Amino acid sequence: MPLLKRSTFSLLKPPENLDPDEPVFQIRFTKEIFQDYQEYLNRLNLYRKKVWTCEVSGKSKLTYEEALVCEQRAAVKAQLLPKELIVHVLRMVQYSTLSLTELVEKVYRSLLLDFFEGLELHAKKYGSEAACKILKAIDSGSTKLYEVGWLDQGNAVVNTSVVKADDLIRKKAPASRNQLKMFIRDSTSKISPWIVNADLAKKYGIDPEPPKDIMNGEGLYKGRKRFANVEGASKKLKKDKKLIGLPVKYPIDDLLVKPAADGLVLSKRPPLSRGFRVPVDSVGDLLMVWDFCLSFGRLLCLSPFSLSDLENAICNKESNLVLMVEIHAALFHLLMKDEGEYFAYLLYKKKMLKVTLVTWAEYLCNFLEMKRKEEFSGKVSTIRRGHYGLLDTDLKLKILRELVEEAIITSAVRGRLNEWIDQKREDARKNREEKKLSMEGLAENRRNHTDAIQNDKECPKNQHGGKEQNDLNILLSGKTGDEKMFLINHLETEMEQQSLRSCHLGKDRFYNTYWVFRCEGRLFVESAESKEWGYYTTKAELDALLGSLNIKGIRERALKCQLEKSYDKISNALDKRSKDVEQKLLEEVDLRCSTRRYAQPKEDNSSMSFLKYINNWKQK
Repeated sequence: MPLLKRSTFSLLKPPENLDPDEPVFQIRFTKEIFQDYQEYLNRLNLYRKKVWTCEVSGKSKLTYEEALVCEQRAAVKAQLLPKELIVHVLRMVQYSTLSLTELVEKVYRSLLLDFFEGLELHAKKYGSEAACKILKAIDSGSTKLYEVGWLDQGNAVVNTSVVKADDLIRKKAPASRNQLKMFIRDSTSKISPWIVNADLAKKYGIDPEPPKDIMNGEGLYKGRKRFANVEGASKKLKKDKKLIGLPVKYPIDDLLVKPAADGLVLSKRPPLSRGFRVPVDSVGDLLMVWDFCLSFGRLLCLSPFSLSDLENAICNKESNLVLMVEIHAALFHLLMKDEGEYFAYLLYKKKMLKVTLVTWAEYLCNFLEMKRKEEFSGKVSTIRRGHYGLLDTDLKLKILRELVEEAIITSAVRGRLNEWIDQKREDARKNREEKKLSMEGLAENRRNHTDAIQNDKECPKNQHGGKEQNDLNILLSGKTGDEKMFLINHLETEMEQQSLRSCHLGKDRFYNTYWVFRCEGRLFVESAESKEWGYYTTKAELDALLGSLNIKGIRERALKCQLEKSYDKISNALDKRSKDVEQKLLEEVDLRCSTRRYAQPKEDNSSMSFLKYINNWKQK
């Protein structure tokens, strides 16, 4: 049932003692009956307002009818969760007191890390990999063993073996976070704590009896909102009854903090901008694809492009845009070099392993055929006829997301990630050594400075040659050539690390997540409940956001700390983008004025800059 401003909404019951001959008014999609025309109009107008939320997907700003349709579609998607995962997920959901976001994350991590009965994956068999299903976990002390059934092409078990945990291989996550979120919403009747629907609990053997701590009221918080995760916080507060009435020691869970406690004055949080061209549900996919292409551009042989260029290209109806062709071609080449599933499928189809402006659409069709997803299969013929540009924007982004998810698990990308991890560890080690050297250098400098002062007192005519050296010269003085190079290189590394990179800054009171992306002068915010995105673009908005964060809460305290640490770089990026936007607007005004005398090509418009993209890193 659609939610009204995220709250439960009840339909009206039919009027009592209704005369069969009395004229009435009925709303088509709710079947509600009204005797008064004005009441009918009032209710109908309410249903037409974009204030409704799909209960299953969390999508908001819908009319009632749109929310109904969204719920039906989301319910279908929710039921697509692989059967072997359902029992495992439901057991984790039943009587959990976590927020939806944290529950989804907990289940998702479990599906990535844990091996359980019924899970289908791959395992090493005679030096190669083969599909299998876990039949049973075997308790063998320190070594984890599993009995697996080897699967044929029809997913039927043909024989069994016992394998080690190290020999089990996951190709990718068994389910996405979004799919888990919809499944949890669709499968539960109560959210505080979460309670699995009675029919599902009976069907899959989920224990309907609540745990003792739930029966005793532990881990719950009176008046808790649906976002809240106060399990740890309330347990801590209620662990000892002697704490009741004593002053609270901050920081605590944000949702336990009273907004006006101790006279703390917070500024009003600025509203988010949502000026995206792609559908609101697809913004996350857009950012994921763009950030991956930017982060692994050298590996992909794909030169950088702006987020706006990607967004405009995705929304364009042209089928052979250079930017879109180069992105797809780069991902196809990476998958082929990995010689994985896609490479094997191309060999099976006897395809030439060369992607060009002419052939790229055929390679895309092969990829979609390999994935065998219903939402893609109906579009293969459209792409094959040369009409890729006519696909819906959200579908184009879903396809790119699938390609990126395949690219992430290639050996080349994993190798690069391992290099970055090793570099980060090495930098941390150098940082520790540098701090040690710095402290020793400063201590030595203090001793020398003290001795110099003492010498001045004893020999007043002795003059020093100029002012004291700066800290860097002090650190470098007395060092050998190798030691000097080590310190200089370390400082350069530190300066490079201080540059603004794509990162997650933290979460606010209601678990909304804050992101910055390199080369993009906006501070992005991801909604915890609906996964919608918005952004801030000005320094004034950044300042107002900082003033609205309550440091008495754990999450907002950490978020404010991160924002303040990166304040200069974020604010400079916001200012730079604002100036760039303003300059482009001025150029467009000048262009419109000049067209009165001279005809200018459309490509001069900044919004059409994606048409000029050239892949300067492309392999020859």
